Amino acid sequence: MGQIVTQASLMGYIKDLSPNIIRAPAGSVSDIYFWNGTTAAPADAPANIYNGDGVLAPGGYWFGGNTGDWTLALTNYYNLLSQTNSKGVITINYGYARYGTSANPVATAAHLAADWVRYDNGRTKYWEIGNETYGNWEAGYQIDVSQNKDGQPAIVTGDLYGRHFKVFADSMRAAAQQIGATIYIGATLTDVAPYQGAYTTLQTWNQGVLTQAGSTADFFIIHDYFTAYGANSTANDILATGATIPANARTYVLNLLSQYGVGVKPIAMTEWNIQATGSKQNTSYIAGIHAALTLGSFMKNQFGEASRWDLANGWSNGDDQGLFNVGDEPGAAPWNPRPAFYYLYYFQKFFGDRMVTDSFTMAANKDLVSYSSSFSSGQASTIIVNSGVASHTVSVTFSNFAAGSSYYWYTLTGGTDNGDFSGQVYVNGEAVEEDYVPSDYADARSYAEITVPRGAFFVLGDHRTMSNDSRDFGPVNERFIYGKAVFGYWPMEKMGRLR
Repeated sequence: MGQIVTQASLMGYIKDLSPNIIRAPAGSVSDIYFWNGTTAAPADAPANIYNGDGVLAPGGYWFGGNTGDWTLALTNYYNLLSQTNSKGVITINYGYARYGTSANPVATAAHLAADWVRYDNGRTKYWEIGNETYGNWEAGYQIDVSQNKDGQPAIVTGDLYGRHFKVFADSMRAAAQQIGATIYIGATLTDVAPYQGAYTTLQTWNQGVLTQAGSTADFFIIHDYFTAYGANSTANDILATGATIPANARTYVLNLLSQYGVGVKPIAMTEWNIQATGSKQNTSYIAGIHAALTLGSFMKNQFGEASRWDLANGWSNGDDQGLFNVGDEPGAAPWNPRPAFYYLYYFQKFFGDRMVTDSFTMAANKDLVSYSSSFSSGQASTIIVNSGVASHTVSVTFSNFAAGSSYYWYTLTGGTDNGDFSGQVYVNGEAVEEDYVPSDYADARSYAEITVPRGAFFVLGDHRTMSNDSRDFGPVNERFIYGKAVFGYWPMEKMGRLR
C-alpha cells in the first residue's frame, strides 16, 4: 500500500468510514514480521523457512522500520490510527516461535511480543497470537527440525500452539502491567468443522487449542472468506452467505466452548470478505450488498469484532479485495473507493448505538433482511437489504419510539455495466461519480438535505476535504457577513486583486 498517511483523500475516506478498528501488520505477513527491525531479521531467524508448498525458500521477512513506498512503516500505522480516529488490533509474529533457531525460540518470540506491548504503551487493547496458525500456508506451520533447538515437531498442532499461547500471554500481560495498560489477547480457531480428508493439524486444531489455552485466551479469532475459493460465484451464491455464515460460525464456536468446558468469550472475525473470481465480483456493488448483509449479521450474532480484508491490494482485473484503488485500476483515480465502501459508509452512518428487535410482516419473503437500531440521541433507524432481483415495496412502522419530525432515506443499487456485477453505485438514483474532482480534493462526506433559513447562507470552502464550512457549523446568518473578497494570496502565482 505504501506510506499512505500522506494521501489526504484516502485519509478522508477512512475517517468518514469510521471503521473504529484497523488491523495490522497484515495477514500471513504477520508471521514473518519483525516490528522493531528495519532491513535485517534477527540472527536466529533462518535465511530459509518452509513455504506453503512445503519447500524451504527465502524467508522474505518484513520489518516495522521499513519506510519503502510499497509497505507501511509501524510509525505510520500508528499515524494512520491517529488521523482516522481508530484503534488497532495487532497480530503478533507467532511463526518466529516455531522457525527461530535460538535455544528457546518460544520465549524469544514471546519476549519480542512483550517488547511491542511496551512500545505500544497502551495505545492498543487487542492482540492476536499469530495469523491462521493452523494453515499449511502459514510461516511456522512446518519447520526445519535440524535447526530447532527445543525439540519441537516439524508440523504445528493445536495442542502445541495452545501451550505456546500461554507463554506469549504471560509475557505480554506482564509487559502490560509494567506500563499500566490493559490488554486482551486472542487465540486462533477455525469456524467450521474440518472437511473430509483434512490434514491432521486441521482435524484436531480446535480441540488442542481449547484444551491447552481455552481458559487463558481473552477472546477467540476466526477468519472466513464466505464463498468457494477461486470460484466464479454468482450473485445469488455470494448473497446467500452474508447472513448465514456469521450465524453458523458463532453457533459452531459456542458449541466447541461448551464441549471443552470453556466459558463463553467474545468471538472476533478479524478477516472476512468474499473470494469469488472471474467476473469482477469483488469490485462490484454485489460485494457492497454482501458487506451490508454481513455487517448486520455480525452485530445480530453478537460478534465482538470484525475486520473486512483489506484496505487496498491491486486491481487484478477486478478480483481485488481491497476497499480502495491503489492506482492501477484502468480509468480510475488513485484511492477511488470500491462500491463496498459506500455500502459500509451508509450502514455505519445510519446505524445507531444499539441494535433493536425488528420483524417483517411479510415474513415469507426471503429476499429481505432488516437490521434496526436506536440512537442515544433518540432517533431510530432501519436498514433493509434486498438480495433478490425484484423490487419490493415496504412500509416501516416504529414501535416504542416517539414519532420524528424528519426522515431521511437512502437507496443504494448498482448500474447496468458488467452484467450482474456492476462496478457502479447509485445513491437515490444518482451515480456516485466525481471524476472531475482530483483525488486529493475529492470528498466522501455526506451532508443530509436541509432547508437554509431565510436570511442565512450555506457557505462552502474551496477545499472539499479540508475546509471548515457549513458542513461543520451549519448555515451562517447574514448579519455575520460584512463584505466581499477583494484580494487573493494563494496560490502565490495568482496573488492579486479579485475580479
